[in-house]
Amino acid sequence: MNISTKLIPKFKHQAPKGTFYKIEKFKRNVFSIWICYERKFDYNNGKFVKSIWGFYDYKKCKFFSPINCSTVGKEVNIDDTRNWTSMAIKQNPLEKALS
Repeated sequence: MNISTKLIPKFKHQAPKGTFYKIEKFKRNVFSIWICYERKFDYNNGKFVKSIWGFYDYKKCKFFSPINCSTVGKEVNIDDTRNWTSMAIKQNPLEKALS
């Protein structure tokens, strides 16, 4: 079942060039958000290549980073996420000051 990103009101990201987002039901109350690449490869019989972006709990309206594609990780603030992933960037104090 494919779900539109428009159904997640806080999801503000635009898919990077050559990609699109695909949202699937993961568990009760949780959607998995995938970033899919439009290029097709021989090793997977021409299907789209996809990578987990993160998870969204629609009852709590919260985003979570992935540990892997089948495990929900820690809660993240949507403002701290990027187009490519919901995993937080680890920066030292100097890097934070310069960004």
